[in-house]
Amino acid sequence: MTLLGCIADDFTGASDLANTLAKGGMATTQFVGVPKGAAPAGCEAAVVALKTRSINAADAVRQSLEAADWLIAQGCEQFLFKYCSTFDSTPEGNIGPVAEALLDRLGADLAVVCPAFPATGRRLFMGHLFVGDKLLSESGMERHPLTPMTDPNIRRWLRLQTSNEVGLVELDTVRAGPDALAIAFSAERAKGVRLVVTDAVADSDLMTLGEALAGHRLVTGGSGIALGLPRNFLRAGKLATQATAKAVARGPAVVLSGSCSTASQRQVAAYLEGHPGLAVDPDKLMDGSLTVDIAAAWIAARDGAAPIVYSTADPSTVTDAQQKFGRAEIAGKVEHFFAGLARRLANDGVRRIVVGGGETSGAVVEALGVTSLGIGAEIDPGVPALVADRGGPLGLALKSGNFGSDDFFEKAVRQIGTP
Repeated sequence: MTLLGCIADDFTGASDLANTLAKGGMATTQFVGVPKGAAPAGCEAAVVALKTRSINAADAVRQSLEAADWLIAQGCEQFLFKYCSTFDSTPEGNIGPVAEALLDRLGADLAVVCPAFPATGRRLFMGHLFVGDKLLSESGMERHPLTPMTDPNIRRWLRLQTSNEVGLVELDTVRAGPDALAIAFSAERAKGVRLVVTDAVADSDLMTLGEALAGHRLVTGGSGIALGLPRNFLRAGKLATQATAKAVARGPAVVLSGSCSTASQRQVAAYLEGHPGLAVDPDKLMDGSLTVDIAAAWIAARDGAAPIVYSTADPSTVTDAQQKFGRAEIAGKVEHFFAGLARRLANDGVRRIVVGGGETSGAVVEALGVTSLGIGAEIDPGVPALVADRGGPLGLALKSGNFGSDDFFEKAVRQIGTP
């Protein structure tokens, strides 16, 4: 029986969460979309990866409830709704609508909201989200092309998306321990609050919070919120010992980067110092002078060099392309290009694929047609090596745009397999 059922709103976030749970000692499997059959024997944590972060809120709710129904059927005791540690959303959703719908479906009366992930610089204090030493709204996320985050007050931002008031549990209460948290949560319930933003600035805060969440039917947050959850199941004697999957793919490698975050710009620049690169020019993509066939031929001519194909660009370039072609049109075209290219490369024998960007990762994994992913060793905080079976082992790394050190792509190519 699966113990913890997780719903992630994008593929990189699902990998991030699966990595956290596996390191915590839970036998974890990441699924691509809602599975059609039962979870495999020995699966203690099931992570269902959806692509619902930036779609219509009603569709996000529908898909999330389908995932919840499957997880309920697996006998899960606790459920986790995972979203980005930068709380990527619009005033319309999708975090609030999905969280409220899950509360209803699970018969739960309250859920914490905690996107904090200190290992990657995301900290929540007095309900305000920081990225490093900057407020969320000053971190570059205010220029995100799909979900610009212009308000660091998570309680206020979430209230725009929900039908009820949103509560707050401050850091002093978290530091007072699990009993103090239990009292605070009860007080919020008494006020009719269903979603409670909860501060955390260090891993120790998340571990305390995790202990206090034992028995909570629904938990929501970034992957950091899962740090303390495996220990609850371990204390109850419900976990077996199982090693994480090993990435054993052997063959050519390629890097595909669709994220335009500041971190991704640095990572692409660093990787280009030692590897050939093909920039995805929006004009060429839209007029058909850059195609999957052309890009695949360019990569084949550089066999063994682990080249990179990237649409990563600075904000002004992205804005110009959006104004010229339309935001949805150019985003869809780029995703379709990377999806088709990944499928073509895998069919042609590329066995290691590193992907940068949440939307790009989702498009690539769906195009590859894999249904589940084994969790390997961590490459950087929040990003594990992954292995899929696609006519033999296929090594993958799926990186959220803002995650990873400057040399992430180089490390990932090495860690997900060998030439």
